[in-house]
Amino acid sequence: MVEQTRAVILCEDRQQEVFARTFLENCGITAYRVNITRPGYGSGEQYVRENYPEEVRLFRGKFPAQPNTCLVVLIDADVLEVTECLNKLKMALRKSGMSERMPKERIAVFIPKRNIETWIHFLMGESVNEEEEFRKNKKESICKPFVENLAHNRKNTLPGNAPPSMLIACQELSRIL
Repeated sequence: MVEQTRAVILCEDRQQEVFARTFLENCGITAYRVNITRPGYGSGEQYVRENYPEEVRLFRGKFPAQPNTCLVVLIDADVLEVTECLNKLKMALRKSGMSERMPKERIAVFIPKRNIETWIHFLMGESVNEEEEFRKNKKESICKPFVENLAHNRKNTLPGNAPPSMLIACQELSRIL
């Protein structure tokens, strides 16, 4: 019997969690643990960056040889470039005395620029850019049908007007799928 792939999700907020869970579940991956910023406890980006080394340490300690487990990290780029956010995460690992992610490690980092709402509004058919801040939805679940569609069509190339950070995220998928 083949064991289902499970994921640990480290993310900034409930919207990122709903996005990640919906996408992963539609790819056959279940989330068995979520580490999320508690509302009112400061910057979500800072929370993810500070908790990233510990999640990587736990992942490497428990699951290095288990092909059925992955670590999924979501962190908004806000006004930074995606590469700058990745470098901040690398530095957080180094400061904790750990090595960078290895190419074969099942650790995927998804960095929507400006925020996850940019991707959601794009999936809903709106014209988006990564400089404008898109409003949060009243219900996080509004994104589910659009994220499900993205997951079911993940092997297709994204349209040319897709946000660049979403195109980069598609490359990260190969780490966990």
